[in-house]
Amino acid sequence: MTTNASIERIRALAQEGEQEIIALRRHFHANAELSWEEVETSKRIAEELKKVGFENIRIGFGGTQCGVTAEISGAKGKCVALRADIDALPLSEENETEYRSKNKNVMHACGHDAHTASLLGAAKILAQIRKDLKGTVRLCFQPAEESGSQSGARVMLEEGALDGVDSIFGLHVFSNIPSGMVQYRSGPIMAAADGWELTITGKGGHGSAPEEAIDPTIAAFQMGNAFQSIISREVSPKDTAVLSVGGITTSSDVFNIIPERVTMKGTVRTFLPEVQDRVESAMERVTSSIAEACRCKAELKYMRFLPATVNTPELALLVQEIAEELFGAEHVEEAPLTMGSEDFSYYSYTGHIPAVFAFLGVGCPEKQGTTNPHHSPKFDLDEAQLYKASALYAAFAWKALENS
Repeated sequence: MTTNASIERIRALAQEGEQEIIALRRHFHANAELSWEEVETSKRIAEELKKVGFENIRIGFGGTQCGVTAEISGAKGKCVALRADIDALPLSEENETEYRSKNKNVMHACGHDAHTASLLGAAKILAQIRKDLKGTVRLCFQPAEESGSQSGARVMLEEGALDGVDSIFGLHVFSNIPSGMVQYRSGPIMAAADGWELTITGKGGHGSAPEEAIDPTIAAFQMGNAFQSIISREVSPKDTAVLSVGGITTSSDVFNIIPERVTMKGTVRTFLPEVQDRVESAMERVTSSIAEACRCKAELKYMRFLPATVNTPELALLVQEIAEELFGAEHVEEAPLTMGSEDFSYYSYTGHIPAVFAFLGVGCPEKQGTTNPHHSPKFDLDEAQLYKASALYAAFAWKALENS
Protein backbone atom coordinates (compact mmCIF):
# COMPACT_ATOMS: atom_id res chain seq x y z
CA MET A 1 0.00 0.00 0.00
CA THR A 2 1.34 3.42 -0.99
CA THR A 3 1.98 5.45 2.14
CA ASN A 4 0.93 8.83 0.75
CA ALA A 5 -2.43 7.49 -0.34
CA SER A 6 -3.20 5.46 2.78
CA ILE A 7 -6.63 5.41 4.34
CA GLU A 8 -5.24 7.40 7.26
CA ARG A 9 -4.01 10.15 4.97
CA ILE A 10 -7.34 10.33 3.15
CA ARG A 11 -9.18 10.64 6.46
CA ALA A 12 -6.80 13.39 7.62
CA LEU A 13 -7.21 15.34 4.37
CA ALA A 14 -10.99 15.05 4.64
CA GLN A 15 -10.90 16.41 8.18
CA GLU A 16 -8.68 19.28 7.08
CA GLY A 17 -11.24 20.24 4.45
CA GLU A 18 -14.28 19.93 6.73
CA GLN A 19 -15.12 23.63 6.96
CA GLU A 20 -14.74 24.11 3.22
CA ILE A 21 -17.10 21.18 2.59
CA ILE A 22 -19.68 22.65 4.98
CA ALA A 23 -19.38 26.07 3.32
CA LEU A 24 -19.98 24.51 -0.10
CA ARG A 25 -22.98 22.60 1.20
CA ARG A 26 -24.48 25.81 2.57
CA HIS A 27 -23.87 27.59 -0.73
CA PHE A 28 -25.69 24.90 -2.69
CA HIS A 29 -28.47 24.78 -0.11
CA ALA A 30 -29.03 28.52 -0.29
CA ASN A 31 -29.01 28.43 -4.10
CA ALA A 32 -31.10 25.33 -4.70
CA GLU A 33 -32.21 24.49 -8.25
CA LEU A 34 -34.82 22.05 -9.52
CA SER A 35 -34.26 19.02 -11.77
CA TRP A 36 -32.92 19.98 -15.21
CA GLU A 37 -32.52 23.57 -14.02
CA GLU A 38 -29.22 23.14 -12.14
CA VAL A 39 -27.35 25.59 -14.37
CA GLU A 40 -25.67 27.75 -11.71
CA THR A 41 -24.98 24.69 -9.57
CA SER A 42 -23.19 23.06 -12.51
CA LYS A 43 -21.16 26.22 -13.18
CA ARG A 44 -19.97 26.36 -9.57
CA ILE A 45 -19.07 22.66 -9.60
CA ALA A 46 -16.98 23.12 -12.73
CA GLU A 47 -15.23 26.14 -11.20
CA GLU A 48 -14.27 24.16 -8.11
CA LEU A 49 -12.99 21.25 -10.19
CA LYS A 50 -10.83 23.53 -12.34
CA LYS A 51 -9.26 25.00 -9.20
CA VAL A 52 -7.89 21.62 -8.10
CA GLY A 53 -6.72 20.46 -11.52
CA PHE A 54 -9.43 18.16 -12.87
CA GLU A 55 -9.46 17.65 -16.62
CA ASN A 56 -11.90 16.70 -19.38
CA ILE A 57 -14.58 18.80 -17.72
CA ARG A 58 -17.90 18.48 -19.48
CA ILE A 59 -20.94 20.59 -18.60
CA GLY A 60 -24.41 19.77 -19.84
CA PHE A 61 -26.56 16.72 -20.53
CA GLY A 62 -29.99 16.19 -21.99
CA GLY A 63 -29.82 19.32 -24.12
CA THR A 64 -29.28 21.48 -21.02
CA GLN A 65 -26.36 23.10 -19.21
CA CYS A 66 -26.97 20.83 -16.24
CA GLY A 67 -24.67 18.12 -14.95
CA VAL A 68 -20.89 17.86 -14.87
CA THR A 69 -18.32 15.14 -15.46
CA ALA A 70 -14.56 15.51 -14.94
CA GLU A 71 -11.50 13.32 -14.57
CA ILE A 72 -8.21 13.09 -12.77
CA SER A 73 -5.57 10.49 -13.58
CA GLY A 74 -2.53 9.05 -11.93
CA ALA A 75 -0.74 6.06 -13.39
CA LYS A 76 -2.26 4.30 -16.36
CA GLY A 77 -4.98 1.90 -15.26
CA LYS A 78 -8.71 1.36 -14.92
CA CYS A 79 -11.39 4.03 -14.43
CA VAL A 80 -13.53 4.39 -11.31
CA ALA A 81 -16.53 6.74 -11.21
CA LEU A 82 -17.95 8.59 -8.22
CA ARG A 83 -21.48 9.98 -8.43
CA ALA A 84 -23.37 12.74 -6.60
CA ASP A 85 -26.84 14.02 -7.47
CA ILE A 86 -27.29 17.81 -7.54
CA ASP A 87 -31.00 18.68 -7.83
CA ALA A 88 -33.43 20.08 -5.25
CA LEU A 89 -37.17 19.65 -4.66
CA PRO A 90 -40.21 21.89 -5.28
CA LEU A 91 -40.70 22.74 -1.60
CA SER A 92 -40.86 25.98 0.34
CA GLU A 93 -38.29 25.78 3.14
CA GLU A 94 -39.52 26.38 6.70
CA ASN A 95 -36.11 26.39 8.42
CA GLU A 96 -34.78 29.72 9.70
CA THR A 97 -31.06 29.31 9.09
CA GLU A 98 -28.42 31.56 7.57
CA TYR A 99 -28.24 29.20 4.59
CA ARG A 100 -32.00 28.97 4.00
CA SER A 101 -32.90 28.60 0.31
CA LYS A 102 -33.09 31.92 -1.52
CA ASN A 103 -35.18 30.44 -4.32
CA LYS A 104 -38.90 30.45 -3.64
CA ASN A 105 -40.50 27.00 -3.54
CA VAL A 106 -37.16 25.28 -4.18
CA MET A 107 -35.33 23.44 -1.40
CA HIS A 108 -32.61 20.85 -0.90
CA ALA A 109 -34.82 18.64 1.25
CA CYS A 110 -33.15 15.35 0.42
CA GLY A 111 -29.46 16.00 1.03
CA HIS A 112 -28.24 16.36 -2.55
CA ASP A 113 -26.48 19.57 -1.54
CA ALA A 114 -24.48 17.47 0.92
CA HIS A 115 -23.64 14.90 -1.75
CA THR A 116 -22.43 17.62 -4.11
CA ALA A 117 -20.28 19.34 -1.52
CA SER A 118 -18.86 16.05 -0.26
CA LEU A 119 -17.86 14.91 -3.73
CA LEU A 120 -16.14 18.26 -4.29
CA GLY A 121 -14.33 17.64 -1.01
CA ALA A 122 -13.27 14.26 -2.36
CA ALA A 123 -12.06 15.94 -5.56
CA LYS A 124 -9.65 18.04 -3.55
CA ILE A 125 -8.36 14.97 -1.72
CA LEU A 126 -7.87 13.07 -4.98
CA ALA A 127 -5.95 16.01 -6.42
CA GLN A 128 -3.61 15.89 -3.44
CA ILE A 129 -2.93 12.15 -3.84
CA ARG A 130 -3.01 12.17 -7.63
CA LYS A 131 0.46 10.69 -8.09
CA ASP A 132 -0.62 7.65 -6.08
CA LEU A 133 -3.75 6.88 -8.12
CA LYS A 134 -3.33 3.71 -10.18
CA GLY A 135 -5.77 4.81 -12.83
CA THR A 136 -8.43 7.43 -13.55
CA VAL A 137 -11.23 8.78 -11.35
CA ARG A 138 -14.25 10.23 -13.11
CA LEU A 139 -16.63 12.41 -11.11
CA CYS A 140 -20.29 12.45 -12.16
CA PHE A 141 -22.37 15.32 -10.79
CA GLN A 142 -25.75 14.13 -11.96
CA PRO A 143 -28.81 16.32 -12.54
CA ALA A 144 -32.45 15.33 -12.06
CA GLU A 145 -32.37 12.43 -9.64
CA GLU A 146 -35.80 13.54 -8.42
CA SER A 147 -37.25 13.61 -11.93
CA GLY A 148 -38.71 10.10 -12.18
CA SER A 149 -39.18 9.10 -15.81
CA GLN A 150 -36.94 12.04 -16.83
CA SER A 151 -34.06 10.58 -14.82
CA GLY A 152 -30.72 12.29 -15.09
CA ALA A 153 -28.91 8.98 -14.57
CA ARG A 154 -30.57 7.47 -17.62
CA VAL A 155 -29.70 10.49 -19.75
CA MET A 156 -26.07 10.56 -18.58
CA LEU A 157 -25.73 6.89 -19.48
CA GLU A 158 -27.24 7.44 -22.91
CA GLU A 159 -24.87 10.35 -23.54
CA GLY A 160 -21.70 8.47 -22.62
CA ALA A 161 -20.97 9.74 -19.12
CA LEU A 162 -19.89 6.27 -18.02
CA ASP A 163 -18.24 5.05 -21.19
CA GLY A 164 -15.00 3.29 -20.23
CA VAL A 165 -15.86 3.15 -16.52
CA ASP A 166 -15.00 -0.09 -14.71
CA SER A 167 -16.96 0.53 -11.50
CA ILE A 168 -19.02 3.27 -9.85
CA PHE A 169 -19.75 4.30 -6.25
CA GLY A 170 -22.45 6.56 -4.86
CA LEU A 171 -23.85 7.36 -1.45
CA HIS A 172 -26.85 8.99 0.18
CA VAL A 173 -27.07 10.77 3.51
CA PHE A 174 -30.05 9.77 5.66
CA SER A 175 -31.57 11.58 8.61
CA ASN A 176 -33.15 8.40 9.97
CA ILE A 177 -29.72 6.79 10.42
CA PRO A 178 -27.68 7.87 13.48
CA SER A 179 -24.97 10.42 12.68
CA GLY A 180 -21.73 8.89 11.48
CA MET A 181 -23.09 5.39 10.89
CA VAL A 182 -22.18 3.91 7.49
CA GLN A 183 -24.52 1.31 6.03
CA TYR A 184 -23.62 -1.06 3.20
CA ARG A 185 -25.45 -4.01 1.65
CA SER A 186 -24.66 -6.71 -0.91
CA GLY A 187 -27.25 -7.27 -3.64
CA PRO A 188 -30.56 -5.33 -3.69
CA ILE A 189 -30.58 -2.28 -1.41
CA MET A 190 -33.28 0.06 -2.78
CA ALA A 191 -36.52 -0.86 -4.52
CA ALA A 192 -37.71 -0.44 -8.08
CA ALA A 193 -40.29 2.35 -8.34
CA ASP A 194 -43.34 1.84 -10.53
CA GLY A 195 -46.41 4.02 -10.82
CA TRP A 196 -49.93 3.15 -11.91
CA GLU A 197 -53.10 5.00 -12.83
CA LEU A 198 -56.48 3.32 -13.09
CA THR A 199 -59.59 4.84 -14.68
CA ILE A 200 -62.92 3.13 -13.96
CA THR A 201 -65.90 4.27 -16.02
CA GLY A 202 -69.54 3.53 -15.25
CA LYS A 203 -72.74 5.50 -15.63
CA GLY A 204 -73.47 8.47 -13.42
CA GLY A 205 -76.79 9.03 -11.73
CA HIS A 206 -78.62 10.23 -8.66
CA GLY A 207 -77.52 8.80 -5.36
CA SER A 208 -81.12 7.97 -4.47
CA ALA A 209 -81.55 5.73 -7.54
CA PRO A 210 -78.44 3.52 -7.82
CA GLU A 211 -80.33 0.98 -9.95
CA GLU A 212 -80.41 3.55 -12.75
CA ALA A 213 -76.64 4.08 -12.62
CA ILE A 214 -73.55 1.91 -12.96
CA ASP A 215 -71.55 2.85 -9.90
CA PRO A 216 -67.75 2.89 -10.51
CA THR A 217 -67.03 3.57 -6.83
CA ILE A 218 -68.10 0.02 -5.93
CA ALA A 219 -65.59 -1.36 -8.42
CA ALA A 220 -62.92 0.99 -7.10
CA PHE A 221 -63.44 -0.15 -3.50
CA GLN A 222 -63.24 -3.81 -4.49
CA MET A 223 -60.13 -3.25 -6.61
CA GLY A 224 -58.35 -1.44 -3.78
CA ASN A 225 -58.96 -4.39 -1.46
CA ALA A 226 -58.03 -6.94 -4.10
CA PHE A 227 -54.73 -5.19 -4.77
CA GLN A 228 -53.61 -5.97 -1.24
CA SER A 229 -54.47 -9.62 -1.77
CA ILE A 230 -52.00 -9.63 -4.66
CA ILE A 231 -49.22 -8.80 -2.22
CA SER A 232 -50.36 -11.19 0.53
CA ARG A 233 -51.37 -14.15 -1.67
CA GLU A 234 -49.48 -13.92 -4.98
CA VAL A 235 -46.06 -12.72 -3.82
CA SER A 236 -43.93 -15.14 -1.82
CA PRO A 237 -43.49 -14.09 1.82
CA LYS A 238 -39.76 -14.62 1.19
CA ASP A 239 -39.85 -11.74 -1.27
CA THR A 240 -40.76 -8.11 -0.65
CA ALA A 241 -43.32 -5.93 -2.41
CA VAL A 242 -45.49 -2.92 -1.67
CA LEU A 243 -48.60 -1.81 -3.53
CA SER A 244 -50.04 1.49 -2.32
CA VAL A 245 -52.98 3.61 -3.40
CA GLY A 246 -51.86 7.24 -3.41
CA GLY A 247 -55.01 8.98 -4.55
CA ILE A 248 -58.68 8.51 -5.49
CA THR A 249 -60.73 11.11 -7.35
CA THR A 250 -64.18 11.04 -8.94
CA SER A 251 -65.81 13.00 -11.74
CA SER A 252 -68.21 14.49 -9.21
CA ASP A 253 -67.78 15.67 -5.63
CA VAL A 254 -71.47 16.31 -4.94
CA PHE A 255 -72.77 14.25 -2.04
CA ASN A 256 -75.91 12.92 -3.77
CA ILE A 257 -74.46 12.07 -7.20
CA ILE A 258 -73.04 8.74 -8.30
CA PRO A 259 -70.04 9.69 -10.45
CA GLU A 260 -69.50 8.46 -13.96
CA ARG A 261 -65.79 7.97 -13.44
CA VAL A 262 -63.29 7.14 -10.70
CA THR A 263 -59.52 7.57 -11.05
CA MET A 264 -57.08 5.81 -8.73
CA LYS A 265 -53.31 6.09 -8.72
CA GLY A 266 -50.45 4.75 -6.67
CA THR A 267 -47.07 3.06 -6.58
CA VAL A 268 -45.56 -0.43 -6.57
CA ARG A 269 -42.16 -1.17 -5.02
CA THR A 270 -40.28 -4.43 -5.65
CA PHE A 271 -36.72 -5.77 -5.69
CA LEU A 272 -36.92 -8.64 -8.19
CA PRO A 273 -37.95 -8.30 -11.86
CA GLU A 274 -40.04 -11.47 -11.67
CA VAL A 275 -42.01 -10.06 -8.72
CA GLN A 276 -42.45 -6.79 -10.59
CA ASP A 277 -43.86 -8.70 -13.59
CA ARG A 278 -46.17 -10.76 -11.38
CA VAL A 279 -47.66 -7.75 -9.63
CA GLU A 280 -48.29 -5.89 -12.88
CA SER A 281 -49.94 -8.93 -14.48
CA ALA A 282 -52.10 -9.56 -11.42
CA MET A 283 -53.25 -5.93 -11.30
CA GLU A 284 -54.34 -6.17 -14.93
CA ARG A 285 -56.27 -9.40 -14.24
CA VAL A 286 -57.94 -8.05 -11.09
CA THR A 287 -59.04 -4.75 -12.63
CA SER A 288 -60.43 -6.45 -15.72
CA SER A 289 -62.36 -9.09 -13.76
CA ILE A 290 -63.82 -6.76 -11.16
CA ALA A 291 -64.77 -4.17 -13.77
CA GLU A 292 -66.66 -6.80 -15.73
CA ALA A 293 -68.43 -8.04 -12.60
CA CYS A 294 -69.47 -4.47 -11.75
CA ARG A 295 -70.55 -3.65 -15.35
CA CYS A 296 -67.81 -1.01 -15.65
CA LYS A 297 -64.89 -0.40 -17.95
CA ALA A 298 -61.39 -0.20 -16.51
CA GLU A 299 -58.19 1.10 -18.04
CA LEU A 300 -54.94 0.45 -16.13
CA LYS A 301 -51.81 2.36 -17.07
CA TYR A 302 -48.76 0.78 -15.45
CA MET A 303 -45.49 2.74 -15.59
CA ARG A 304 -42.02 1.47 -14.72
CA PHE A 305 -40.03 4.48 -13.55
CA LEU A 306 -36.85 3.19 -11.89
CA PRO A 307 -35.28 -0.28 -11.59
CA ALA A 308 -34.08 -1.64 -8.26
CA THR A 309 -30.67 -0.55 -6.99
CA VAL A 310 -28.52 -3.67 -6.78
CA ASN A 311 -25.01 -3.64 -5.35
CA THR A 312 -22.20 -5.76 -6.77
CA PRO A 313 -21.25 -8.05 -3.83
CA GLU A 314 -17.48 -7.56 -4.15
CA LEU A 315 -17.86 -3.78 -4.14
CA ALA A 316 -20.23 -3.86 -1.16
CA LEU A 317 -17.58 -5.74 0.79
CA LEU A 318 -15.00 -3.17 -0.32
CA VAL A 319 -17.19 -0.36 1.06
CA GLN A 320 -17.51 -2.24 4.35
CA GLU A 321 -13.74 -2.68 4.54
CA ILE A 322 -13.03 0.97 3.73
CA ALA A 323 -15.63 2.32 6.16
CA GLU A 324 -14.30 0.16 8.98
CA GLU A 325 -10.74 1.33 8.30
CA LEU A 326 -11.84 4.97 8.18
CA PHE A 327 -14.23 5.12 11.12
CA GLY A 328 -14.07 1.86 13.07
CA ALA A 329 -16.20 -1.28 12.83
CA GLU A 330 -18.59 0.05 15.49
CA HIS A 331 -19.70 2.74 13.01
CA VAL A 332 -20.44 0.32 10.16
CA GLU A 333 -23.45 -1.97 9.74
CA GLU A 334 -25.44 -3.80 7.11
CA ALA A 335 -28.29 -1.73 5.68
CA PRO A 336 -31.85 -3.03 5.73
CA LEU A 337 -33.76 -3.24 2.47
CA THR A 338 -35.14 0.21 1.65
CA MET A 339 -38.46 0.56 -0.19
CA GLY A 340 -37.46 4.01 -1.41
CA SER A 341 -35.89 4.22 -4.86
CA GLU A 342 -32.88 5.87 -6.49
CA ASP A 343 -31.97 6.46 -10.12
CA PHE A 344 -28.43 5.35 -9.29
CA SER A 345 -30.03 2.02 -10.16
CA TYR A 346 -29.61 2.78 -13.87
CA TYR A 347 -25.83 2.64 -13.57
CA SER A 348 -25.84 -1.06 -12.68
CA TYR A 349 -29.15 -2.06 -14.27
CA THR A 350 -27.69 -3.08 -17.62
CA GLY A 351 -25.22 -5.27 -15.76
CA HIS A 352 -22.09 -4.03 -17.51
CA ILE A 353 -20.94 -1.61 -14.80
CA PRO A 354 -20.20 -3.01 -11.34
CA ALA A 355 -21.82 -0.57 -8.91
CA VAL A 356 -22.29 0.02 -5.20
CA PHE A 357 -24.43 2.45 -3.23
CA ALA A 358 -24.07 3.16 0.49
CA PHE A 359 -25.77 5.21 3.21
CA LEU A 360 -24.31 7.69 5.72
CA GLY A 361 -26.23 8.71 8.83
CA VAL A 362 -26.71 12.44 9.43
CA GLY A 363 -29.45 12.37 12.06
CA CYS A 364 -28.43 13.69 15.48
CA PRO A 365 -31.22 14.21 18.06
CA GLU A 366 -29.09 16.82 19.84
CA LYS A 367 -28.93 18.98 16.71
CA GLN A 368 -32.20 20.69 15.84
CA GLY A 369 -33.91 19.57 12.64
CA THR A 370 -31.42 16.86 11.71
CA THR A 371 -33.83 13.98 12.37
CA ASN A 372 -36.67 15.45 10.32
CA PRO A 373 -37.69 13.21 7.39
CA HIS A 374 -36.42 13.66 3.87
CA HIS A 375 -38.66 15.69 1.54
CA SER A 376 -39.87 17.67 4.54
CA PRO A 377 -39.81 21.51 4.47
CA LYS A 378 -37.96 21.27 7.80
CA PHE A 379 -35.27 18.85 6.63
CA ASP A 380 -31.70 19.53 7.72
CA LEU A 381 -28.66 17.40 8.48
CA ASP A 382 -25.68 17.02 10.78
CA GLU A 383 -22.98 18.80 8.80
CA ALA A 384 -20.25 17.38 11.02
CA GLN A 385 -20.58 14.11 9.09
CA LEU A 386 -19.92 15.52 5.63
CA TYR A 387 -16.14 15.12 5.74
CA LYS A 388 -16.82 11.39 6.24
CA ALA A 389 -18.71 11.31 2.95
CA SER A 390 -15.74 12.96 1.25
CA ALA A 391 -13.41 10.41 2.81
CA LEU A 392 -15.61 7.52 1.66
CA TYR A 393 -15.72 8.82 -1.91
CA ALA A 394 -11.97 9.35 -2.12
CA ALA A 395 -11.02 6.16 -0.31
CA PHE A 396 -13.27 4.05 -2.52
CA ALA A 397 -11.70 5.47 -5.68
CA TRP A 398 -8.17 5.00 -4.40
CA LYS A 399 -8.78 1.48 -3.04
CA ALA A 400 -10.72 0.26 -6.09
CA LEU A 401 -7.88 1.37 -8.36
CA GLU A 402 -5.29 -0.06 -5.96
CA ASN A 403 -7.04 -3.45 -6.09
CA SER A 404 -7.54 -3.50 -9.87
